[in-house]
Amino acid sequence: MTRLLLAALIGSTALPALAQEVNVYSHRQPELIQPLLDAFTKETGIPVNVAFVDKGMVEKLKAEGDRSPADLILTVDVARLGEVKDAGVTQPVQDAALDAAIPANLRDADHHWYGLTTRARIVYASKDRVADGEVTTYEDLADPKWKGRICTRPFTDDYNVALVAAYLAHHGPEDTVKWLEGIKANLAKKPEGSDRAQVKSIWAKECDISLGNTYYMGKMLEDPEQKPWAESVRIVFPIFEGGGTHVNVSGVAMTKAAPNKDAALKLMEFLASDTAQKIYAETNYEFPIKEGVARAPVVESWGEFTPDSLDLTEISRLRPEALKLIQQVDLDS
Repeated sequence: MTRLLLAALIGSTALPALAQEVNVYSHRQPELIQPLLDAFTKETGIPVNVAFVDKGMVEKLKAEGDRSPADLILTVDVARLGEVKDAGVTQPVQDAALDAAIPANLRDADHHWYGLTTRARIVYASKDRVADGEVTTYEDLADPKWKGRICTRPFTDDYNVALVAAYLAHHGPEDTVKWLEGIKANLAKKPEGSDRAQVKSIWAKECDISLGNTYYMGKMLEDPEQKPWAESVRIVFPIFEGGGTHVNVSGVAMTKAAPNKDAALKLMEFLASDTAQKIYAETNYEFPIKEGVARAPVVESWGEFTPDSLDLTEISRLRPEALKLIQQVDLDS
């Protein structure tokens, strides 16, 4: 009798755990986040299912409505986080653990999204053709001394739109237009390709400096073909005049439908924990968002910098205006 009762108790306590799961729609490649999700499942016993949604995230969630199986959205760039919030497909999450781990300027003021890691939008500079200290600010990129020397991915891409939105917040629309016109005049070729492609162009002596995200340096050093590109450049942390280095985030938001809300919140808290932040740092060469978590050694080797203190919510708000200014200047033509 006791044995049967014990079995019944074990069964009743195990069923809720087995019934739990978390379903994630991710803009990030699954292999980049799988180590984190595996660690979460190992710690909690809660399985995580991931669907890679490269395009049409908002449209998909709107079409699914209340029937959506997705609990969480994982994405990069504050623009995409702002987009899902503005579309009404997320819900606010007020959680003391998340608020304690994530600085206020790196999470949504209305609690709809939380940053998980940061990456800096920096300058890759040729070791051979650009002297130390030759470029120090974002404003400097419009200086005629760089004429024919700058490569960049399209400015209408999310990473550059966020940078322009930050510039707009610091300087206003008139100065932003002048800055964009100056950069356009300094381009070595039409903006195209990825951040890594720009570093390859520096290696090939097609240009001398480019804009890029920091973590691509780590990714290039991993790749035998791309390692020579990475070794041909140094990372420079420019600042805004009167500010710091522009940073962006990877982040998480809970969907409005979220059928597994409690389990999803546990995953959100885990992603902000020391364990997950360490995995992020070592696997993806990103900067941990939680204070006190060490950077990966290769990231540490890039040196110290002062992140811009501008609130990412403000950058998200200014993104549409920034995109209009980019299109007005026709920078990508």
